[in-house]
Amino acid sequence: MKDYNMYINGKWIGEGLATMDVTNPATGEMVGKVPYGAESETNKAIDAAHTAFQTWSSITAYERAGYLQRLYELMMEHQEELAEIMTLEMGKPIKESRGEVQYAATFIEWFAEEGKRVYGETIPTHVGSKRLQVWKKPVGVVAAITPWNFPAAMLTRKMGPALAAGCTVVIKPSSESPLTAIKLMELCEKAGFPEGVVNLVTGSSSKIAKAIMENEKVRKITFTGSTEVGKILIRQSADQVKKLSLELGGHAPMIVLDDANVDVAVKGAVASKFRNTGQTCICANRIYVQSGIYDEFVEKFAAAVKELKVGNGMDESVDVGPLINKDGFEKVTQHVEDAVNKGAEVVTGGTALTDYDGVFYSPTVMKDVDESMIVMQEETFGPVAPVQKVATEDEAIKFANSTPYGLAAYVFTENVARGMRVIEQLDFGIVGWNDGAPSAAQVPFGGMKESGVGREGGHEGIDAFVESQYVAIGI
Repeated sequence: MKDYNMYINGKWIGEGLATMDVTNPATGEMVGKVPYGAESETNKAIDAAHTAFQTWSSITAYERAGYLQRLYELMMEHQEELAEIMTLEMGKPIKESRGEVQYAATFIEWFAEEGKRVYGETIPTHVGSKRLQVWKKPVGVVAAITPWNFPAAMLTRKMGPALAAGCTVVIKPSSESPLTAIKLMELCEKAGFPEGVVNLVTGSSSKIAKAIMENEKVRKITFTGSTEVGKILIRQSADQVKKLSLELGGHAPMIVLDDANVDVAVKGAVASKFRNTGQTCICANRIYVQSGIYDEFVEKFAAAVKELKVGNGMDESVDVGPLINKDGFEKVTQHVEDAVNKGAEVVTGGTALTDYDGVFYSPTVMKDVDESMIVMQEETFGPVAPVQKVATEDEAIKFANSTPYGLAAYVFTENVARGMRVIEQLDFGIVGWNDGAPSAAQVPFGGMKESGVGREGGHEGIDAFVESQYVAIGI
């Protein structure tokens, strides 16, 4: 067990503050202590970022890229250490944690290059004595609020483009998994980032958020989390008209049509649903299978899920780790019990696992589910896959879109025309077509409807951190 500190203005601070325990959900053991910061520490971090912005924004994109490239190299050098920290603090299987570190590092590498391609414009003039231009300027101090389920990737997906654009950042990681972010700050320090360019505060989520929202020096908020919290941030941002990027909740449907390759669909469903124990915002929460292949899909899907090994994420052979906490565990239990009470059949799983310490639930497949069940209406955020039979593609589309969320969806069909027709009718920002793992650094990530505002990743990811300044030049 180690005591950690916050990183503000190039210094590690926390002495004299109360602390919060960080525990391993697989065992309940304490793995670290972090300072319990609040408004004072947050405002110090904001002041540091504001001061550093004056210099950081004025150096060249190539110079900023050099710092980011060095950070990328350090992340890859420390991949195993970062992965172990991640697994210990939030339970993710170690092989998935290694994959996340590599994925997280790609955002740093991608935006190191993308920052060199923030282009302005020269616009044809309407008056001979004028020249019209658009300049791109960094927005200013950025506050990044990140979730517990991807403690490295959700941070680098925000920090990478902000820093590349010339912004400075204040980071608030989740109190459930702050240690990975703290380690990344150590690597930023080692990479030589100037004082105040990157800052991290831990502690009271409500007090830190309050300071961020009230401080006029913060011009941009980038947040990943629940839609409920996102709506609060929208309201709080109104007084200062702060810019917002919000990646919010999801309730992803997976549609498997009767001309799909069933084996491909099963592989995609397992990859999507059970990654990170089903605790991802884009995992398949509702699986709609056309009647012609319904029985075959359920049989093969359940057989594949039975092969998944559950346990402590530090075990190399484990596929499914613990849920993050008791609240998450109880939600999963409630969703399964409600479905069974309303007529669903558990094909495999459906039980808490008492052979382990912590909060483990067996990977579960249910069939004969319908829209009356909570599991089809709310995001479960756990290792439970409900499968509903549909007669037609139109019925599948109707069910898929019957949600206020629009982050991710999945479609499995071998018919190109049919696939395009279905996807054009889906109100989701991300669609995996015969693909259960669509995420990548070079593509836009974000949702429609109540699943968010803006996009992260790809060339669109840096747009959120720059302002367009129109300049009319008289000659």
